[in-house]
Amino acid sequence: MRKGGLRTAPTTAVLLIAAAILALVALVALAACEDEAPPQDTPVATRTAATTAPTASRPPPSFPDGTTPATVVRVVDGDTIEVEIEGDTYKVRYIGIDTPETVDPRRPVGCFGEEASAANKALVEGLIVGLEGDVSDTDAFGRLLRYVWLDSQEMVNALLVRDGYAQASAYPPDVRYQEFFDGLEAEARSAERGLWGAVCLETPSPTLAGSPAEGACEYSGTSDAVIKGNISTNSGEKIYHVPGGGFYDQTVIDEAAGERWFCTDSDAIAAGWRISLR
Repeated sequence: MRKGGLRTAPTTAVLLIAAAILALVALVALAACEDEAPPQDTPVATRTAATTAPTASRPPPSFPDGTTPATVVRVVDGDTIEVEIEGDTYKVRYIGIDTPETVDPRRPVGCFGEEASAANKALVEGLIVGLEGDVSDTDAFGRLLRYVWLDSQEMVNALLVRDGYAQASAYPPDVRYQEFFDGLEAEARSAERGLWGAVCLETPSPTLAGSPAEGACEYSGTSDAVIKGNISTNSGEKIYHVPGGGFYDQTVIDEAAGERWFCTDSDAIAAGWRISLR
């Protein structure tokens, strides 16, 4: 009887071995699950997006035929920028428009000049734009003369005039879009936008032409006024020329037609003239 009992009843050692094997199997299974789990220091949403969502790419802008793509690297003021083309940097002056002065140390900051610079910056800074030329390639300062496109439908030159940040200014022979700009200026004037609004209507009383500033006129160093206040026969715009300017020598002043001589830049600006850009 004792011998048969030993064959049918399990011993304590056998039970302990079985329990140990079951515990080992459970530990191996748990370790395998943890290896498959994502790292716990990364949010699940981030991990999912990174593995399932492709990176969205913005298509390049489409420009009118004949334009040169360029990257805007700096906005100088309302109508001048610096661009990079194939690794080289160029300064670009917008054709057909003029914004109030902000950077010329010889001239006071013009009304709505800071706003025009900010508007230009908001439109083009850091973007790829399309540059379109006209007849002239550069101006007297070596700047590229260009129409600047955001895409095939929007030209920066036109947007600045339309919204009252710039006036239309014709400089023949570069007048391809001048009638268009003139129409936009008329619209901005009628709506009193920007520099055509009440904020810029009040101007200081002009100083008499030829009156010396602290005993001497600019550019002459004497009481002689040598700044030529010309009135354009094409647009009727009042433009003044200083000695050394591109058109100074060929400009003849007709006082009977309302043209004038000025002692200082500030005299001319106060009287409603703007400086020639060439």
